[in-house]
Amino acid sequence: MEAQTEIQSYLERGKQALAEGQPREAAIAFAHAAQIDPENPKVHLGLAEANLGLGDYRVVTLACKKVEELQPEGGPESLLARALLALLEKRYDQALAQVDQYIAQDPANAYAHALRSYLLQALGQYYDAGLARSRAARLSYGGRFERAFPPLEESFGFGYRGVPSSPSSPSSPSPSAPTSPSQPLPQEQTPWSQRSQFQRQVTRGRFILSRYPRLVTNALISINVAVFLVEVFLSQSLFIDENVLYQLGGEVSQVGDYWRIFTAMFLHANILHIFLNMLSLFLIGSATELFYGKIRYLIIYLASGIVGGLATYFLMPTTVLSVGASGAIFGVFGALGAFYIMNRRALGPFGQGAIINWLFWLGLNLALGFAPGSNIAVSDHIGGLITGLVLGFLLGRPLERRFL
Repeated sequence: MEAQTEIQSYLERGKQALAEGQPREAAIAFAHAAQIDPENPKVHLGLAEANLGLGDYRVVTLACKKVEELQPEGGPESLLARALLALLEKRYDQALAQVDQYIAQDPANAYAHALRSYLLQALGQYYDAGLARSRAARLSYGGRFERAFPPLEESFGFGYRGVPSSPSSPSSPSPSAPTSPSQPLPQEQTPWSQRSQFQRQVTRGRFILSRYPRLVTNALISINVAVFLVEVFLSQSLFIDENVLYQLGGEVSQVGDYWRIFTAMFLHANILHIFLNMLSLFLIGSATELFYGKIRYLIIYLASGIVGGLATYFLMPTTVLSVGASGAIFGVFGALGAFYIMNRRALGPFGQGAIINWLFWLGLNLALGFAPGSNIAVSDHIGGLITGLVLGFLLGRPLERRFL
């Protein structure tokens, strides 16, 4: 399931980048998805769409042929692949017919409407092209699909690598493509030598971050493990002494040290405690980070841990020492559920199964918390869970709108 959610996240990231006029970012996302599942026709179709915007028509050709190879008996992706192949040969009528067949099966695909607008414009049907362009903008939250399609007068070539080329690569957009000297090139098409130092650093940073989709999750796990090693060193045992936990920032309800609400999130009582928490964080945090992005994911984690700590501070007995990342992890779990619920229609059968699976694990974890002798701060779990759900709905972005 984790692999499927990761692929879905990359696909949606690529679609959104295309809508926002960032074909190179889209190509990077689809290339990541191709590494996970090289036999997925949606992935290769995404590579074709992104490289069409980049001007690498050789990649488009072989990516579309790969889609047809994966769907020998036809399928929705093969319809769009054939449309792109017809577009390369300037057979706009035939391409439009393929796109119309696809839209009849999936009317909520924003890229398909943008492609239809492009083809209608090529055929001189400007009014209908404007309607299709408006439809694409609505379905993509205002996306304009700039640089998603080549200028209509541009010529085409052939070849395939399946990954985005570097700005200096010989497979970059053809130098013969007409460009008006009076119009400045957008940053993604500006030659590397003409970019400012700041633009170069931003580009490098975004590319590096895109190659580490679990960066925040791995960082949080590393911090928790490092703190636990300090605890073990001070206690000389895998079962940490309460005095050590208190000195390092363990939370005791209503004693006035509010800073302990934060520090207690990174402390754990024993080896089993941190193992279960970090395993849970790795399994659910990786997908949640992909769905929400690194900054929003970190906000969800920290805010859930703090709210869970506040709930423990005011509801637990004053003699209880509380430590652990459970509140923050429950918040991440809540945000993951919010994403599934918010996108249950767009995810189809997978979404329904994911929600049922999410509810099962939610019920099991809550039941364990209420079990006699569990020694679990239920208030921390519930506070974090509610915070994660709320922030998940507030910070989450639906995959696509299901309206015409």
